[in-house]
Amino acid sequence: MGATVLAIVGTLLGTVVSGLFQHTSAGRTERVGRAEQLRKDQLEAATALAVAISDHRAAMWVRGDALLKGDPADRVRELRIRTQETRSAVTRPLIALRLHIVDPAVQAAAGAMVTATYAMRDSYDSTEDLTQARETAMHAHDTFVATAAAFLAR
Repeated sequence: MGATVLAIVGTLLGTVVSGLFQHTSAGRTERVGRAEQLRKDQLEAATALAVAISDHRAAMWVRGDALLKGDPADRVRELRIRTQETRSAVTRPLIALRLHIVDPAVQAAAGAMVTATYAMRDSYDSTEDLTQARETAMHAHDTFVATAAAFLAR
């Protein structure tokens, strides 16, 4: 009878230990899955913002160039609508970045990039001013990409 009780206790202990190992393994798998998904979301947010701001910068350049060349009012109006659309397209990825990457350096670089690109609007006085504003925005873009890449490489 003692052997039977010992066998039952051993079986129960084996079941409990096996269950604990499965629970620990499942938790680890879930944590790894969440971390991988967060990294994908962070990469997507940074990439989408960089692309959206590049599109907006290009639209701002074309609009400014058209104004400086004295293009017809209809053309300038179309380009103004286009810049409004590309600026609006920056909002979603900027919010996603702020939600998924809370690193202060990445946040600051993103803010500087967006600000520099939006500031192109104030540089339609001359081709030199517009070119300088575009170069400043491009440099801010490159800084953002490098900062985000360093963050994601950790």
